[in-house]
Amino acid sequence: MMNTKRISMPDSKPLIIFLSISFLIAWPLFLLPLAFANVDLQTQQIIRTISYSLAMWAPGIAAIVATKVSGGTIADLNLKRLGPKRYYIWAWLLFPILSLLTGVVTVLFGIAEFDPAFSMITESLASLPESAPLTPALIVTIQVFAAFSIAPLFNMLFAFGEELGWRGFLLPKLLPLGEWKAILISNIIWGFWHAPAIIQGHNYPGYPVAGIFMMIVFTVLLGTILSWLYLNTNSPWTPALAHGSINAVASLSVIFLVPGFDLAIGGTLASVMGWIPLAAFVIWLVATGRVPVGEKLYTEE
Repeated sequence: MMNTKRISMPDSKPLIIFLSISFLIAWPLFLLPLAFANVDLQTQQIIRTISYSLAMWAPGIAAIVATKVSGGTIADLNLKRLGPKRYYIWAWLLFPILSLLTGVVTVLFGIAEFDPAFSMITESLASLPESAPLTPALIVTIQVFAAFSIAPLFNMLFAFGEELGWRGFLLPKLLPLGEWKAILISNIIWGFWHAPAIIQGHNYPGYPVAGIFMMIVFTVLLGTILSWLYLNTNSPWTPALAHGSINAVASLSVIFLVPGFDLAIGGTLASVMGWIPLAAFVIWLVATGRVPVGEKLYTEE
């Protein structure tokens, strides 16, 4: 059992190696789309998707290198461990539910209106041949079904790189500082790591500077939940599945809302309205004694 009550300083060498590699690989990839500002929008989107997807593996690569250089083995990252299976249910289903709740909150606060006609999808279908056997209702059904089924698994392929780094390596290395400090510091770093993408409009279009701080709020809230999953399983696979689910459904509620509202304020899990269900769940974790995990760390199989 790990004693999280004793406060000590973490080993700085692996932390410096990990953070250096995580940022030195990811930030050039995040900035790469700027070099293609003059190409057509479709090409820009393809380049951005590829470069951002590759950047997501920077923390995972950094975790492996830092572990090896520090005298450890890949086994130290607990890749062969799964932990209690019930946390995978949480990882799989929690975020589609929170995403839909974000849509409800967005409507309740008057940021956007409910759109039973699915205008955004209807407009997209208008550009397709009339013979295409698709309807807005069918597309919504497919998207919701995918969000609760295969989409988290597909997105997990890329999300695993981040989770192997942030939760599988950085969080445990910071635990000597105390559990809450480890959770907060690791997730602040995680949020700031996204800065080059945020200044280009990722998650918070129109807020290139404020968006960096908004992203940090989001990652602290979200990262607390991901840390809870990791600390109860001692496995990077649970937060990786959750992260895959997040990436699959973060904008799920947008299809139910009338287009034209500020996506930085409402509609997505990363938006200000998305913070509300995330914060509510974190408060529930704290109020019910699930966070901090404390003496339960690593004791359950």
